[in-house]
Amino acid sequence: MNRWSDRAYALFEEQQEDRGISVASVKQKLSALCIETPSWGYGDSGTRFQVFKKVGVPRNPFEKLDDAAEVHRLTGACPSVAIHIPWDKVDDYGKLAAHASSLGLRIGAVNPNLFQDDDYMLGSVTNANASVRKKAVEHLLECVDIMGKVQSNLLSLWFADGTNYPGQGHLRDRKRWMHEALEETYEALQPGMKMLIEYKFFEPGFYHTDLADWGMAFQAATKLGPKAEVLVDTGHHAQGTNVEHLVAYLLDEAKLGGFHFNSRKYADDDLIVGSINPYELFLIFYQILDAAQDARQEVRQTAENIAYMIDQSHAIEPKIPAMIRSVTNIQTQYAKALLIRHGEVQKLQESNDVLGAEQELRSAYEIDVTPLLMAMREERGLPADPMQAYTQSGYADKIAARGIGGSSW
Repeated sequence: MNRWSDRAYALFEEQQEDRGISVASVKQKLSALCIETPSWGYGDSGTRFQVFKKVGVPRNPFEKLDDAAEVHRLTGACPSVAIHIPWDKVDDYGKLAAHASSLGLRIGAVNPNLFQDDDYMLGSVTNANASVRKKAVEHLLECVDIMGKVQSNLLSLWFADGTNYPGQGHLRDRKRWMHEALEETYEALQPGMKMLIEYKFFEPGFYHTDLADWGMAFQAATKLGPKAEVLVDTGHHAQGTNVEHLVAYLLDEAKLGGFHFNSRKYADDDLIVGSINPYELFLIFYQILDAAQDARQEVRQTAENIAYMIDQSHAIEPKIPAMIRSVTNIQTQYAKALLIRHGEVQKLQESNDVLGAEQELRSAYEIDVTPLLMAMREERGLPADPMQAYTQSGYADKIAARGIGGSSW
């Protein structure tokens, strides 16, 4: 570090030690944070209106892994990459996994696609047409098979199934069809695999969505068994939803399996993580770190085994810098949450000190963790500023040779 950062870190360390915080322990936990990036975040993507073609985007799944490796090289926090089928379909999945390994990566969650085929216009696993439902389940089973080939242990499920008008579909039949599809897929999971069930408040169905909220996903996962857990996408809630509350509930039930991190202002905006409401992200981590100290083993284990994943559609942003920014924003809020004095918060809660408890949390959130992040990275041989390092690396010029018109999503 330079002289300024050396002094800043020394002051930071002194201040935190005075607060009773072990900075060495904080750095250790911060270094261990792993964030999975999505293959589709590196390709051309966008809104329902238009996909704006960018120079240098990957032309195939192998080049997506190349770009993901650059993000991991600069941040040291992204050793796995989620894939989406058929967006990342290849003839030889062993070759894809081997390419990831050669880059210091591994394939993470496998995500089925049950929303782009014309047959799925009126639903996939909840379609009134039995042949469409059968096709959808066969795709889910195909993805379980792919998991084995790429040595993935996570099946990440999101369904666009829903309706636009009252009376369009039979809601109870659709509920049963959903469970039947999930159950058949669940039974196909191999030892060590699990499924994460995602939900969404609305879109593309504007009257109802078959898995509309965390309660429905929780019930489905509970009925299926221990290999099924809930996946929380931070952009999939109604305005004003207290996301950290539902996170705490799912942790207490030992059913929180993972996150799809992004930011939203109005709906599923897929913006860079932490760009709209960073305090919410901090409070989510507060609940997770608090649960990691719970007296019950199953709650602690749930908190310690959450799959942290990014799910973003970078429509106007350059892909790799947008991913780096998301990763560093997550690290920032996680670092702040690691500075919470949980014992002090609990004492203030027990004495019903409303403002004192809120202030104890707020004081951790307002700490500048830049010196901590810089020190942690440099101790690991990483750039202190990953974004600046990317700008100076020449990688953007190198991939410009790919031209325009790479792989969509």
